[in-house]
Amino acid sequence: MQEVKHSVLTLEQQEKLTLTGVSSVDSFSDSAISLTVNGKRLLIGGSRLKVLAFSEGSGNFAASGEIVSIKFGGAKGSALKRLFR
Repeated sequence: MQEVKHSVLTLEQQEKLTLTGVSSVDSFSDSAISLTVNGKRLLIGGSRLKVLAFSEGSGNFAASGEIVSIKFGGAKGSALKRLFR
């Protein structure tokens, strides 16, 4: 039986984001943060973005800035796998 992992995303007035279930912070800049959450890609877009906290052990993540988009994608690396078939 496959274990179901839960994550909770909280966005406060488009300025502070907290998230649980984060496996890794893949990249970040002041305009985009890329995360892996339960094996899936998540992209946060905006301006003046800052990673406030990340705990790999607990999976807790926090960021601040002007958050304008949150996009969930497919499995991590799946686009590259399709590209190089």
